[in-house]
Amino acid sequence: MTSGKTGPSPAAESLDWTMGRIFLFWLPLAATWLMMAAEGPFLSAVIARMADPKFNLAAYGVAFSIALLVEAPIIMIMSAASALVRDRESFLKVKRFTYSLNTIITLIMLLILIPPVFSLVAQGLIKLPPDLARLTHISCIILLPWPGVIGYRRFYQGILIRNNRTRFVAYGTILRLTAMAGTALVLHSFFQLAGAHVGAAALSAGVTIEAVASRIMARRVVRDLISETGPARTDLSYRFITTFYLPLALTAVLALGIRPIVTFFLGMGRMPVESLAVFPVVHALTFVFSSFALSFQEVVIALAGDRFENYAVLKKFALRLAVFVFCGLGLINFTPLANVWFQGISGLSPDLAEFAIPPARILTIIPLLWVWLCFQRAILMIGRVTAPITKSTGLQVLLVMLSLFILINFTNLVGITAASIALLAGAAAVPLYLLPSFNRVLFRHTGRTTFRVQKSSPVKG
Repeated sequence: MTSGKTGPSPAAESLDWTMGRIFLFWLPLAATWLMMAAEGPFLSAVIARMADPKFNLAAYGVAFSIALLVEAPIIMIMSAASALVRDRESFLKVKRFTYSLNTIITLIMLLILIPPVFSLVAQGLIKLPPDLARLTHISCIILLPWPGVIGYRRFYQGILIRNNRTRFVAYGTILRLTAMAGTALVLHSFFQLAGAHVGAAALSAGVTIEAVASRIMARRVVRDLISETGPARTDLSYRFITTFYLPLALTAVLALGIRPIVTFFLGMGRMPVESLAVFPVVHALTFVFSSFALSFQEVVIALAGDRFENYAVLKKFALRLAVFVFCGLGLINFTPLANVWFQGISGLSPDLAEFAIPPARILTIIPLLWVWLCFQRAILMIGRVTAPITKSTGLQVLLVMLSLFILINFTNLVGITAASIALLAGAAAVPLYLLPSFNRVLFRHTGRTTFRVQKSSPVKG
């Protein structure tokens, strides 16, 4: 899908971007994603130190997977706002679009929470034991505000990023983590609640505080956008916004849908309760390093430029980032630091920690692949070519499901180990699939398909 331009980003135009300046622009976003990634290990550590940790970790993991799946259609609104919002008209239209989508996903969450529907999902599909299903249901009720609040927050964060105010995004995340940690510790210390419910309440409280803070911190940018006067634009219709965003939303649905799919297969595999218990812990560690790649995607969108003037230096930065995340995660997974992380920090018992280390090692290469993938996606979004992103994610989900089906049903692998192999297979396929589309967009804008793009490269086509 292609379309016309949305105007140059103020961030891309403001400086001659060097590696050092890119690092300073990226650092607040990286800190934001890193702090968000820290939520999982922190809450898992809290739950692991409460009563019945195995069942509560499993219930929390399933509830969070359901909430993520419902949230998925709105999660890419930050990229859309960063790419599209540049004046009064575009702000109001993307805002209305965001609020409408928020309403829809909240209604979907309510539908899932209806007891007969939830029983069908939890016991009919995931095959949870009745006690675990009840624990998960209440956790999902507590997470009801999560999807809509996420959409509200990410809309205003996208506006902040486009206008070179990434530090405010980091400030909001600090408030979110503070509220989340405070809620978790207060509920753990002074109330007799199940660990899964404490984790869900902490997540809801934290993201609500961050959403309010993001709106307040964006008030000056919003005021400037609203105060602009001039002729009404006709190049940004609701139809265009929908056409632009639909592939991104489908991509997010497919990508985040992988976790519920894995949860479903874990419930049918060998040692299901143990696998469900360690899956959020293993996933959280991998996500800590993948978060660096996810934050870099917004940097590329904001800084590459309409003619990809900063492509070469961004590619160089991406290569160094890929080496960093691979070596960093490998240092934990393949050294005694693994026991420090899974037992000392995550609070797993020695048996569960030993159970978690092999699948964690399998996933070591995932963050490196995500750096490559996020760079490709950003370039495609700048080029207004979003359909291949959706197709590639569909391929990823298909490969993960097929691998899980084969490994769970025709091998003797433990469920979590089979899931790690399947996730790695899916993640490796996506960048390879996107490479031809990536090269076509790059050639159309620069005349080249290598990373040595000169600042003066002509625009082709």
